[in-house]
Amino acid sequence: MFDVLIIGGGVSGMSCALVLGSAHKKTFVQDKKIGIFTHQKSSALQEAIFYNAYGVPAGKLGSQLLTESIEQLRELYPHVTQIDKEKVLKIAGVFTNFTVITNKNTYQTKSIVLAMGYSNTFSIEGLMHYVEPHKKALAEKQRIQLKNEDHKVADGIYVIGTLAGWRSQLAIAAGSGAAAATDILTLWNNGISSHSHDSILK
Repeated sequence: MFDVLIIGGGVSGMSCALVLGSAHKKTFVQDKKIGIFTHQKSSALQEAIFYNAYGVPAGKLGSQLLTESIEQLRELYPHVTQIDKEKVLKIAGVFTNFTVITNKNTYQTKSIVLAMGYSNTFSIEGLMHYVEPHKKALAEKQRIQLKNEDHKVADGIYVIGTLAGWRSQLAIAAGSGAAAATDILTLWNNGISSHSHDSILK
């Protein structure tokens, strides 16, 4: 049983995983099992190059960022389970007892974070009734989002990045993933506001 499974290894998903992973020393996180499906083939970063992203060296390729983020997560937070080369097909159940079915395996999790792109090819069974037209994309692009309020779709279901209704911008996607991660940390901390910071003073 996972405490949270993140579906998608792009910017928002990896940002969420890094923040959750970094909180492992907090007493209310120590026993939590975190996992991420690291599928990246459909990420918009595959063809990107960055000159205007805060903290990212000019000329950095998006494909490099994708590879480096997986390595960073693995090296710094090996307790976060990375699930590669699996496609999520169906989600069933309710908060604290979801079943996630992929093309290869079945997983149990208490919460889910959806970090996939906003393509209208989204097809996860059990979530289709949350799909609506993307509110910030050009209509002719036929982008979609999941109905949500501040990243929360329903109890135990979060959506981040462009699928949450945000525009396709690296800093926005990363911030969206981090924001949802702090909401999950707050949930784990019995509703007491929480985040995860590193400091050279510690």
